[in-house]
Amino acid sequence: MLRLLSSLLLVTLASGSDQPSYNPSSRVVNGEDAVPYSWPWQVSLQYERDGAFHHTCGGSLIARDWVLTAAHCISSSRTYRVVLGEYDRAVDEGPEQVIPINAGDLFVHSKWNSLCVACGNDVALIKLSRSAELTPEVRLAQLPPAGEILPHEAPCYVTGWGRLTTGGSLPDKLQQGLLPVVDYAHCSQPDWWGFSVKGTMVCAGGYEVSGCNGDSGGPLNCPAADGSWQVHGIASFVSSLGCNTEKKPTVFTRVSAFNDWIEETIANN
Repeated sequence: MLRLLSSLLLVTLASGSDQPSYNPSSRVVNGEDAVPYSWPWQVSLQYERDGAFHHTCGGSLIARDWVLTAAHCISSSRTYRVVLGEYDRAVDEGPEQVIPINAGDLFVHSKWNSLCVACGNDVALIKLSRSAELTPEVRLAQLPPAGEILPHEAPCYVTGWGRLTTGGSLPDKLQQGLLPVVDYAHCSQPDWWGFSVKGTMVCAGGYEVSGCNGDSGGPLNCPAADGSWQVHGIASFVSSLGCNTEKKPTVFTRVSAFNDWIEETIANN
């Protein structure tokens, strides 16, 4: 579900806090199958085409009737639904909750510019047409405190149904990949992302493991001091040279830079 937002530079990735189970030996690009339902706030955002729905982006369930995703995942010309409690997209496993989205319930940040992903503000909220039922397979994400900045090499995980290789196939099973945080001082160096990365973004990962097409809008899951997990990032873009390019870590919208916008949007709608 990769969408080119800047032909010169960047490729977008679009295409309850129970502790998840995972195996850190991960290889998402070079990721691994997640333990079923171990990231229970992960959603699949799907759009309608020719009478069928197709996965396009990820997202995080942050309230019973609200999903957090990326602005570049949203088009006013499309009809959407979200699937909660999803693991293997090829199989109806039982816990899935399929919820339609009304056209007027898509809220994109007012400063988002679809022609300039590097300008930031790649964040959107989706109001569900009915509230999610919270179950062991469907839980709410925790968000970090406003303004919180993760330290360099903090161990976070990207999750999603994005391509397994640049230009490759989409997996049926939810993938996870270990992406250590790359702090702003490193990521903004001229031979890394330079001016393309802003303080309202989070870089994570390295050359081997990365997000890719189809992971957009999905969470960057990071452990908190109390052992719970928080969604610190919204998958935004990778290099136009490929999903796993040296010195071009996956770039996420930094959630802690948008707490006020998230709270105000939900309160007003």
